[in-house]
Amino acid sequence: MALIPLQYRLDGPEHAPVVLLVPPFGTKMSVWEPQMPELTRDRRVLRINHRGHGHSPSPDGPCRIEDLALDVLGVLEDLGVSRVSAVGAGFGSSLLLWIAANSPRTLDRIALMAAAPRTPTMHRWDRVAARVRTGGMEAVTADVVLPWFTPDLTDERPEVAARFSEDFDGVDPTAYASICDAIQTMDQRHLVSGVRVPTMVVSAAHDPLLPPGHGRRLADGIEGARFEVVSGAAHLLGVERADRINELLVEHVVA
Repeated sequence: MALIPLQYRLDGPEHAPVVLLVPPFGTKMSVWEPQMPELTRDRRVLRINHRGHGHSPSPDGPCRIEDLALDVLGVLEDLGVSRVSAVGAGFGSSLLLWIAANSPRTLDRIALMAAAPRTPTMHRWDRVAARVRTGGMEAVTADVVLPWFTPDLTDERPEVAARFSEDFDGVDPTAYASICDAIQTMDQRHLVSGVRVPTMVVSAAHDPLLPPGHGRRLADGIEGARFEVVSGAAHLLGVERADRINELLVEHVVA
């Protein structure tokens, strides 16, 4: 499949080292806004939107995790950036895992948040894809967005949850259904032991989608990986616990 020219944005000092931020599927690059003040102090920050998200094109046809990872590498090639540190979140982390195993010279160090080495079989993303194809994004919004935040955030900051639901509704259904199919069959356990870049894996204590055990197994398979569990957050831990996530990213990615 041909590469998709992803929408991207660069912020921060022009000649500083680059940090790449890969968002979870179903969210846009704005999911990283809580991290921007800290990261742009000393780094050039590159954010992307996955295919069908924001203004990134939405091709017809199936895709694989490999295709989505190559989209990201295509952005780096177009910008003439040969080496980055990178942060991935949710299943978006699987793109960095693929790059770390297959193009290791591209990455300085990586942080993987709310990640897993494979998709739990009970998730049934194939069913989500089928519902999206018949009923559009609105048919699955409530179910997909529910694990993103704890009830405390939904109650105390309902405008935040509403904004992310709105962004999710704006994703192209065709692209999202194809991504769901790719997630359904994602199994990168064979790649994990080949990751040689310094890695930090961060799980959210209250993530119902990918509980900390998934992150622990991922970290255990990567030589020298650091593993952290962040309390008071669900799947989008970078939004809900930006204070702690920013501390960890500055320690691991910026230091």
